[in-house]
Order: sequence, then structure tokens, then C-alpha cells
Amino acid sequence: MDYQVLIEMAVLAGEIMLVSGAEVYRIEDTVSRILKQSGLEGIEVFALATGIFATLSDPSISAITVVKRVNKRSTNLNRVYRVNNISRRFCAGEMTVEEAQEELKEIRTNIEYGFLHKCIGYIMTSTFFAVLFGGNWLDCVAAGVVGLVLALAVTGASRLRFNDFCQNAAGSFALAVTALLIQRLVFFSMNIDAVIISAIMPMVPGVTFTAAIRDTLNGDYSSGVARIAEAIVVALGVASGVGAAMVVFGMMGGGL
Repeated sequence: MDYQVLIEMAVLAGEIMLVSGAEVYRIEDTVSRILKQSGLEGIEVFALATGIFATLSDPSISAITVVKRVNKRSTNLNRVYRVNNISRRFCAGEMTVEEAQEELKEIRTNIEYGFLHKCIGYIMTSTFFAVLFGGNWLDCVAAGVVGLVLALAVTGASRLRFNDFCQNAAGSFALAVTALLIQRLVFFSMNIDAVIISAIMPMVPGVTFTAAIRDTLNGDYSSGVARIAEAIVVALGVASGVGAAMVVFGMMGGGL
């Protein structure tokens, strides 16, 4: 077995899981199980919210260490599931190291949802949350329009390479201004609170916060604190954008 290829494949699996929002203990367990197929004694895996460290060592070989830095994170549980499935198949002897590595590369590069699908997701999420928050059909229509504006704003901010805080602030600012303009110019009796809250729901870092709690309870305190900080930054970005939009709209005489 080519141990270098094995450890690179294992770290690639861990990288995809970390980028997709998996918990640290799940990442370490998956990478460790893959590396155990080497039959070597010295296996060490250490994952943080921002990177993975993996080492293979044995008296018969020189130690091999791979470090992978992770800068971007999102939530994609389907990718986590697919990586876990590849790990199980590899550990069961159903595929070779090279086959597993090729499938992992395909998962990493595959774009599951294009821009159009994301827009539809934002629109539907905002619309149905408006129903959940007690909005009428006018509020649902307005929430759908605001959700579309949010998708456009977030995509534009991402292409301009804004950081996460600025992306969330720009998106929430755009959605709040749109909602206030719709209330002012179109639906005068619109429930503005329900529309704005519904539209910001796609940006709420619920999975990130849940993963942070699970990491903390499992003793991975550094990763838990880092993920909690990430969730707080997202929440602050959303709150800042909405607050700024209300202030600007009020200064321009829009009225609230």
C-alpha cells in the first residue's frame, strides 16, 4: 500500500467534511478509520475548525505527516453523508485507495446547486417561513421577493470576495431595504416584522451553532469555541445589516 496516497486520501475526506460543517469528532473518527487500513501502529489525527493534522508512523517506515488548512466553511450535509459512505466502503474493502480518492475529488469539485437553484431555495425558504410567522398571502409574496434580493446580494458579495461578516451584512441590508420599500410603495399593511424575519432565516447559523455545542460537549473546546464565535459573527453581520437599513431608511424619510 502506498501510505502517502492513503494519508492524502484520508485528509481529503476530512477536509471535505470540515468544509461542509461536520463535527470535529466525526472528522477525526472518519480519518482515523481510513488510516487504520494501513495496518500501522502510529496513527494520530487532530482536527480544528480551521485545519486537519494527520500522521502515520511505524518502526518500519519514516513518519508521514499531512497538514491541511481550511479557510472556507459552509453547510452541506449531503457531502458529509457521501464522504462517510465512501469511508465505509473503503474500510469494508469494496474500493481501492485510488478509487476512493477519485470519488472524493469529484465530491469536492462538484457543484450540486447552481445559482438558479439557490435563488429558488432562498425564495421558498423565505415564503414558507412567512407562513410560519403568521403572515398572510401578501406577506408571503413580499417575503419571496425579498428572498430573491437576498440571494442576489449574497451572490454578488461572494463574487466580490467579501468576508463572511460583510457578506451577511450586505445581504441583510439589501433584504431589509427591499422589505421597507415594498411596505412603503406596494403593500402598505404588510407585516414588516414577519417579512424581514422570514427573509433572514436562510442566513441563521443554526447548524454551525449545533455543531459548536456538540464539539464542546465532546471535549473539543477549541473547535467548539471557534464555531460559536463564527455563529456570533454571522448573527452580528445580519443584525448590523438590518439595523443599518432601518437607520438609513428612516433618515431618508421612509418611515417605519
